[in-house]
Amino acid sequence: MIKISPCPTCGSDEQYQSDEVSAGGGYAPNYLPGLGSFFRGAEFRLLMCRSCGLTRFFASSEARQKVTESNKWSRYQSIG
Repeated sequence: MIKISPCPTCGSDEQYQSDEVSAGGGYAPNYLPGLGSFFRGAEFRLLMCRSCGLTRFFASSEARQKVTESNKWSRYQSIG
């Protein structure tokens, strides 16, 4: 379970989450490229604040495990 409260934007405790949904592919955009399998796209869970509407996407544990080996993702290096 992901800790989702309070909302980082408005501070509300009224947060809602979806079941895991496909991150796309095929005819839809692929929001987690290279992290699914050949026949099935990776999945993520959506979290939404009822008060302000902030929506966050959280990749499934299976997708997160593949990210370091995928050639479609590189580690973000902040500057500053």
